[in-house]
Amino acid sequence: MKVLVVVDMQNDFIEGALGSKEAIAILSHVEKKIKNFTGEVIFTRDTHYDNYSETQEGQKLPVSHCIKGTTGWQINERLEKLRTREMKVFDKPTFGSVKLAEYLAGKENLESVELIGLCTDICVISNAMLIKAFLPEVEIQIDASCCAGVTPESHHNALEAMKMCQIAVNS
Repeated sequence: MKVLVVVDMQNDFIEGALGSKEAIAILSHVEKKIKNFTGEVIFTRDTHYDNYSETQEGQKLPVSHCIKGTTGWQINERLEKLRTREMKVFDKPTFGSVKLAEYLAGKENLESVELIGLCTDICVISNAMLIKAFLPEVEIQIDASCCAGVTPESHHNALEAMKMCQIAVNS
């Protein structure tokens, strides 16, 4: 069995508070990847609350984003239209989702986990490393053409770091 994890493809990371032209540019690639993927598709959703500014992340990144229930928190409409009832969504209050890693660790016959989405250098790498820790013998892959980082340089650096940790990076 193969799993595709679509990381934080939310409005605030695409065109909202933390959006970028690179995030906008990968949207059609992500859409195509989801449509053509054979296997289970899972989404993650960065989830913060009204007390965001009081959290450690809020103090280190003082840009309110992905506040639960807001438009910015929602998965991009083009991708949401592709989501079926069977596709799980893991809301995560931090960069990596332990619940996602635990869920994947409980799967039988798991061949590979491929990650795509935003941001390569924060949440994609965090989830990839967490999944690798839970599933050291499962092939973990990144489709670089379906990822974007905070900056092009930090995106590249994250891809190189994942390669060093035996995560396959494809483009």
